[in-house]
Amino acid sequence: MEFEELVQSRRSVRGFKKQQVSREVIEAIIETAKRAPSSMNTQPWHIHVLTGAPLEELRRRNMEEMAGGAKVKRDIVSHGEYQGVHRVRQVDIAKKLFGAMGIARDDKPMRQDWVLRGFRQFDAPVSLVLTYDRVLDPGAVCHFDLGALCYGIVLAAWDRGLGSVINGQGIMRSDIVREVALLSVAADGKIEVLKSIAMDTA
Repeated sequence: MEFEELVQSRRSVRGFKKQQVSREVIEAIIETAKRAPSSMNTQPWHIHVLTGAPLEELRRRNMEEMAGGAKVKRDIVSHGEYQGVHRVRQVDIAKKLFGAMGIARDDKPMRQDWVLRGFRQFDAPVSLVLTYDRVLDPGAVCHFDLGALCYGIVLAAWDRGLGSVINGQGIMRSDIVREVALLSVAADGKIEVLKSIAMDTA
């Protein structure tokens, strides 16, 4: 696919087929994305691939905790609720998304179901968790670098016919992510973002 077409056609996917993605394809996506630029070639990222039982356990616990009213406990600092033009853009895309799915504004059960799907990472069969070394805090440079990597993953997946979505809801409780699925992440590793990736429903 030509680059212009790749960028213009890409979309965030929140509905996935159950079809598994092969290890070879995942590794190819990661290797391509790792060509992303980073500050002074530091390449501060770590990529953790979750599938199978660990991913299912992470989904279950994250959803149960958040649906039960647990407080958010993320490694990275949250900006809080969006305001101003950022809030306008957030609401605008939500209206379009719910409209396309036929979810009415007053349909609370369906809206709650949508929130729970986000906590479950939209049931994608593969999730990638991106982390960086805690020693790089404070500062935005490593976050910028991981953003470049993340976009590289999105494009590399799309170029191979795979949909994905950058999902913050799936790591509302970083402690659970670390306990269940990231035993290889030392205490000095900070969880930045989670990506769900799979064959999309289109």
